[in-house]
Amino acid sequence: MTEASPERRWQYVFFDLDGTITASHTGIIRSVQYALRRMGRPVPEAAALMPLIGPPLQESFGRLLGGDPALAQEATRLYREYYTVTGIFENRVYDGVEDLLQALRHAGRTLCLATSKPEPFARRILTHFGLDTCFSHVAGAELDGRRTGKTEVLRHAAALCGMDDPAAGLMVGDRKYDVAGAHSVGLACAGVLYGYGSREELQEAGADWLCPDPACLQKLVLGR
Repeated sequence: MTEASPERRWQYVFFDLDGTITASHTGIIRSVQYALRRMGRPVPEAAALMPLIGPPLQESFGRLLGGDPALAQEATRLYREYYTVTGIFENRVYDGVEDLLQALRHAGRTLCLATSKPEPFARRILTHFGLDTCFSHVAGAELDGRRTGKTEVLRHAAALCGMDDPAAGLMVGDRKYDVAGAHSVGLACAGVLYGYGSREELQEAGADWLCPDPACLQKLVLGR
């Protein structure tokens, strides 16, 4: 990993949620399986559904259901039947993440959540785990499917933070979508290796740094 020089230690740090802040696969996969079961569709094993964590939900269902937008919309509705009650809490914070967030906040950094998950769900998760006070802003998708792409989310997040210069911000995420979204708005991106994207995926996407754990991220941002 290349260490950031002092002049590149960022004021604004944008965090992905699934695979970066929390290990959310159990609830997401069970919600997908519930939706498919309700629709009378074949239900893949959990391992086959792991690549669905990261991209927008309707996009993932579109691939699973032959590209039919109406079916993807119905699957999303059924997914939320399970997710909003149970799946959202089948989730845990990665070890070391809370310490990282507290260290960055106490060092005066502005933290913003930037997720393709609907914003109300993201807020519930942060509050459930007591992490809501770490973030100055939360940027996510709309429940009606608007603003699901990472580029759109990050533009919204930057506006919420009042960040005028992309060089002042760093995106932290675990999938190629995070890297692509960050670069599309001029942000550098640190890829985390403990989430759902592989080292190869993040390298091929062009992640500027790779971090195996939250302690590495803290050193990257704060130099200590």
